Amino acid sequence: MPVTAFHFQFVLCLTILLSSLQSVSAESPVNIGDRRELFIEKTLIDQITGDAELRLQKPVPREVVIQFDQPWEGSSSGYHTIIQEDDLYRLYYRGSHIIVSEGKLNTGSHKPYYCYAESKDGIHWTRPELGIVEFKGSKKNNIILEGKGCHNFAPFLDENPDCKPEAKFKALGGLQGEGGLYAFQSADGIHWQLMQEEPVITKGAFDSQNLAFWDSEQKQYRTYYRVFTGGITDAKTWKPEGDRAIQTATSPDFIKWENVADLVYEDSPSEELYTNQVTPYFRAPHFRIGFPARYIERGWSESMRALPDYERRKLRASSVERYGTAVSEGLLMASRDGVHFKRWNEAFLRPGIERPGTWQYGHQFIAENVVQTKSSFAGAPDELSIYAAEDYWHGKGNSLRRYSLRLDGFVSLHASMKGGELLTVPITFTGNQLSLNFSTSAAGSLYVEIQNAAGEPIPGFSFKDCDELFGDTVDRRVTWNKKPDVSSLAGKPVRLRFRLKDADLFSYQFQD
Repeated sequence: MPVTAFHFQFVLCLTILLSSLQSVSAESPVNIGDRRELFIEKTLIDQITGDAELRLQKPVPREVVIQFDQPWEGSSSGYHTIIQEDDLYRLYYRGSHIIVSEGKLNTGSHKPYYCYAESKDGIHWTRPELGIVEFKGSKKNNIILEGKGCHNFAPFLDENPDCKPEAKFKALGGLQGEGGLYAFQSADGIHWQLMQEEPVITKGAFDSQNLAFWDSEQKQYRTYYRVFTGGITDAKTWKPEGDRAIQTATSPDFIKWENVADLVYEDSPSEELYTNQVTPYFRAPHFRIGFPARYIERGWSESMRALPDYERRKLRASSVERYGTAVSEGLLMASRDGVHFKRWNEAFLRPGIERPGTWQYGHQFIAENVVQTKSSFAGAPDELSIYAAEDYWHGKGNSLRRYSLRLDGFVSLHASMKGGELLTVPITFTGNQLSLNFSTSAAGSLYVEIQNAAGEPIPGFSFKDCDELFGDTVDRRVTWNKKPDVSSLAGKPVRLRFRLKDADLFSYQFQD
């Protein structure tokens, strides 16, 4: 056989083999076990047909839960963190104040402090007198920290099963001017100390909220911190260029950080992302969900002049124009591996209806962590609470507003009255029942079909066997011929096919 013909046959066979392997790989089922699956990204979605789509939901504005009007707080209090520990909610925030005058910003009325408040319901907050840090001759305040790291201190409750009691809480904090990010630890979340004298991360910009957490899925610590896409930002030179962006790294011990990576986005342009707020979602910790603040310098225009607080806006701009003409809002993004993210390009938390203290730089910076709170409706299931800043740089002190969202309610599979469907990729699961979190209209409906990996309905689990679902619930089991038992399919490759009409599906989970 001539060499050229041999080469041709070899390449042809190799191509067929690789194509076959890729086909097998593409059809390899994803083991979801008993995890709760959301529609916040598309890994498990094969196709969406009919008049259906993935729809980004919008948090509902609620009450202002706290105003930062104490003498050690002020108009630029920020970088909030909410930690829910059983029935106690903890709020950490920077106390700082800016005085705006013609052509000048004065940040020297007092140095930054980190403060602590707590709540039993996530709505009503108190400032305990902690007696830790002196402010103007008195320790009757709720300050927990002063000095290094107080610009952007970001604590978390360490869920590492091997965590030592004295380090039950950990935090990162620091700026390039201080040498980088420092590691802190605490036994009670109130009394803090450095884990070592040297910073643990030195390469980055850090002029934002730089957070970390124990990743229970990957069994390591993970951090997300501020960088710029260009320029130089180190201890000696501060010349950032490009866009504000986010990097991540991992650590086995919270001291040595490695595997540094820029975040990769599925279909999003480079944008100015100020804070990142990426943490595991507590009801589905294999999802790392972030609420970055999108920062936009829009410049002067007739629309800018028509926005609220024009005189104050003009006064801020007399110092640096962007302080008066930049606006910000909250976005949503999610990842399964911590590096590759689906970022929703439309706003998750818009600036909202125009009113004093809104549509400005620093508005809608979302606090780190989503927490579970009671519904305001008697007898209704719990909901999610999200907190965001407003009235930044105004008056005696800015404020924090609560927003609510249904459990798992970030993104839904939505279908109009015309109806639509979603088909998953092949999956395997554990458990004996399928529970859904969904909402329909009075005339709407939802059906579920279970197919084999080839896409053929499994007898007894087809659409015609499925009992119609309607209502508005965060936990409803699916039945086929009035029976919920799916244990005969556990561990086998299957596909789920959802058929909706005037309905939203938020999540699904196989359970025992």
